[in-house]
Amino acid sequence: MAAADPLVKESSSIALPGLARALISAGKLPAKTAEDIYQKSLSGRTSFIAELTGTGAVSAADLAHTLSSAFGAPLLDLDAIDPQRLPKDLLDPKLCQAYRVVVLSKRNNRLIVATADPSDQQAAEKIKFASQMGVDWVIAEYDKLSRMIEAAAVSASETIDSIVGAEFEFDDVSADTATDSNDPAVAEVEDAPVVRFLHKMLLDAFSMRASDIHFEPYEHQYRVRFRVDGELREIASPPTVIKDKLASRIKVISRLDISEKRVPQDGRMKLKIGPDRVIDFRVSTLPTLFGEKIVIRILDPSSARLGIDALGYDADEKERLMQAIGRPYGMVLVTGPTGSGKTVSLYTCLNLLNKPGVNIATAEDPSEINLPGVNQVNVNERAGLTFATALRAFLRQDPDIIMVGEIRDLETADISIKAAQTGHLVLSTLHTNDAPTTLTRMRNMGIAPFNIASSVILITAQRLARRLCPTCKMPADVPKEALLDAGFKDSEIDGTWKAYRPVGCSACNGGYKGRVGIYQVMPISEEIQKIILRDGSALDIARQSELEGVRSLRQSGLKKVTQGLTSLEEVLAVTNE
Repeated sequence: MAAADPLVKESSSIALPGLARALISAGKLPAKTAEDIYQKSLSGRTSFIAELTGTGAVSAADLAHTLSSAFGAPLLDLDAIDPQRLPKDLLDPKLCQAYRVVVLSKRNNRLIVATADPSDQQAAEKIKFASQMGVDWVIAEYDKLSRMIEAAAVSASETIDSIVGAEFEFDDVSADTATDSNDPAVAEVEDAPVVRFLHKMLLDAFSMRASDIHFEPYEHQYRVRFRVDGELREIASPPTVIKDKLASRIKVISRLDISEKRVPQDGRMKLKIGPDRVIDFRVSTLPTLFGEKIVIRILDPSSARLGIDALGYDADEKERLMQAIGRPYGMVLVTGPTGSGKTVSLYTCLNLLNKPGVNIATAEDPSEINLPGVNQVNVNERAGLTFATALRAFLRQDPDIIMVGEIRDLETADISIKAAQTGHLVLSTLHTNDAPTTLTRMRNMGIAPFNIASSVILITAQRLARRLCPTCKMPADVPKEALLDAGFKDSEIDGTWKAYRPVGCSACNGGYKGRVGIYQVMPISEEIQKIILRDGSALDIARQSELEGVRSLRQSGLKKVTQGLTSLEEVLAVTNE
C-alpha cells in the first residue's frame, strides 16, 4: 500500500484546503478541529484563514511561522513596511482585496506578493492572469496583512472624496448650456457613481502621465483605456449601463449638446487640481454602433514650459533650430505623424519667442495649450473661420510671428508663404514622413519651386520614442550583425558605448518611463535651394542634407541608443528606413 501524503492526515473524507493540511502536518492543528473550522467557514461563506485566526485555534504569528517553514517562503513583518512606498499600479486593488494580498515589488517579470495563505492556488492563478507575470510568495501575518489592505482601501476612498471636493473641480458650465433639472437627460449626469467614476479616471490618467483617455462602448462590454508613453492599455471595464450617463456627464461639462448623439462633437473642459494647478482637456465624441465613443486628450500647459533641452534635441540640432527661429522672417516647418509631439515643439519655440516687444498670433484647430501673451484663434470651419481667413486677418494685425496649426491646402500654404516672404516668421506643421519629403509634398500641393526655396528656412521631422527607465534598465547583448542591420557603421561599434534593454520595475511601465524626441533638423541651404529650383526629388534632397551633416530619423534614433536613452527595438519600431 502506498505511503500516505504527510500533508494529508485528516481522518475525514472532506477535502480540506492546503492551508489546513499544512497545519495538520506540522502538528499545529488537530484534524477534527480543522474540519470543524472549515465546515464553519463554508456555512458562513468566510475564508478558512479568517475563521482559523478568529477562533484563536492558531495565532496569526504562529500561523505565519509555520507556513514559512512548510512552504519554504520568506517571512516578512509588515510593521516594518511603509505602505506609502509600495507600488500602486502593478495589480488591481480589487483583486488585492478579494484575495487578501499586498504587492511588495516587481523583479524582472515576477511579482513579489505578501500573503497569509501561500497554498491558495486560485489566488496565484488570478494574479498571474491579471498581471501576466509570475508570482513569488512572501508570508505575512494575517492580522497585519488585513490591516494594511483595509487601510489602503480607506485611503483610496478618501482620495476620491477629496477629489470630488474643493481641491478638484470643473469650470462652471456656461449659462447657455441646458441645465433644466426636470430634463431626464440632464438629471442623469448628476448620478453620483458616474461622477465619482469620471473623476477617478481623470485623476488616474493625470497621475499616470497619460496623453489620452478612451471611453469605448461595445455590444457586451464597455472599456476605458489610457494612452501612456504612446501605448494604449486597458484600465477599467465598467458596466455597459453606465455608457449613456457617462457620455452625458462629459458632454455637459464640455459644453456640448447632450441631446445630439448622431454626429461627432468637439469640446473642451478645464479641471482644477489644487489651488494653483489647472489642466485642460480636449473632448471628442464619435457615434459608433453601440453608443458614443469619447476620447479625452490631456493638455498640460506646463509641457510648453519644459524648455527645449527637455525635448531631447542634441546640441547641433538645438543650435540649428535656435538659429532658424531667431531669424526675422521665413518659414519653419515641423513634420511628423499624429501624436509625435509637433504641438509641444511649436509651443516650446513660441515660449522662447514670447517677449513683450513681439506680437504673436496663432491659428489652430483647436488651440491645445493656453499661452499668455500670445493671441490664439480657434479655427471654426462651419462659421467660415478657416486657416486662410485667420491668416488674412493676422496680416492686418501687425504680427511679428505667426503660427499656423497645420498647412492642409494650397490656399493656406500660399498665404503662409507670402507672409514668410514679407517680413514675418511663420511656424507651422505638415504631415509627412521626414524632412526631405516635406518639400516635395509642398510642390505636389501646387506651390511654385521658387516660393518654396525663398521662404522655407528649416524643416524638423520628429518622432517620440519611449525612454528607458533609469532605475531598472540593463545592458543588452546585441549581436554586431543586428547593429549593422539597424544602421550603425563599423566604426561606430567600437565598444565605447552600451546598448540597454527594458526590464521593468515598480517605478516604470514595462521598463520605459516617459518619452524622448527623435529629430531630423534640416536647414535649407543654398545647395538644397538649387535642388528645389530644378524640381529635384526627395532622394536628391536627402543625399545633399546628409552631405551637410543632417542625420536621418533612424540615425538620430541610433544616437539615442548609444546615449542609453532608449532601446534599439524602440528606435526600429518608430523609424522606417
